[in-house]
Amino acid sequence: MKLRKVTAVSAVVLALAVSATACGSDDKKDEGSSGGGKKIAIGIKYDQPGLGQKTPQGYSGFDVDVAKYVAKKLGYNEDQIEWKESKSADRETMLQRGDVEFIAATYSITPEREKKVDFAGPYLLAHQDVLVRADDTSIKSPADLNSKKLCSVTGSTSAQNIKDTLAPKANLLKYPTYSACLTGLQNKAIDALTTDDSILAGYAAQDQFKGKFKLGGLKMTNENYGIGVKKGSDLKAKINKALEEMVSDGSWQKAVDANFGPANYKNDPAPKIGDIKS
Repeated sequence: MKLRKVTAVSAVVLALAVSATACGSDDKKDEGSSGGGKKIAIGIKYDQPGLGQKTPQGYSGFDVDVAKYVAKKLGYNEDQIEWKESKSADRETMLQRGDVEFIAATYSITPEREKKVDFAGPYLLAHQDVLVRADDTSIKSPADLNSKKLCSVTGSTSAQNIKDTLAPKANLLKYPTYSACLTGLQNKAIDALTTDDSILAGYAAQDQFKGKFKLGGLKMTNENYGIGVKKGSDLKAKINKALEEMVSDGSWQKAVDANFGPANYKNDPAPKIGDIKS
């Protein structure tokens, strides 16, 4: 009988200890700015200066600034963000699998992509343009690219678009990276580099290239950058509201100036939500 009492008391003490430990664990989880340990996975580019770039110091760029602002409006602090690299070919799959909650990665809104994912935005209207040396005054229209040495990154359609429709006599050269194109441009091995003007501005704004290049301002296509979410996600409406607030409180223009300003990027005004320029 005495043994049973001791056993019962021991069981109660053990139960209380377990309960206290569990409560302590929950309290610890909820402490600080981590908001109970909740996280949000966001897709960005890792290799585009000025837009989305992973560096030893962290993550930077216009897309990153937009993503941070949106995440904060959704209730997440910066230390709750899990950044994931979203390469162009992987974006739809990452959203469909649920690898990320949303993607901000120079993600142009197109009818084909809208069949697979939903888009909030657009939050930036970019254009296909060319980057030339700062002292070059010979390229004022797409037709001026005829006979010029035009740099294309392997796998890109931008330069091919010029060669096929706008300047068929352009001498198309394929380089492995945009950085290689910039080196070729600086060394006069090529005459121009083409892709979205926002991407060009980001590269030209790097410290080693400041003042050496300029955008042509040709605006050959419209690229409406949107934030991709899973098809049917209620995040679309919430992100749209956050983007509207980012524009209205001045944070959008501040991010544009900080990331593209050194390249003298002449950005379009912030687009209205749902206003897709074709």
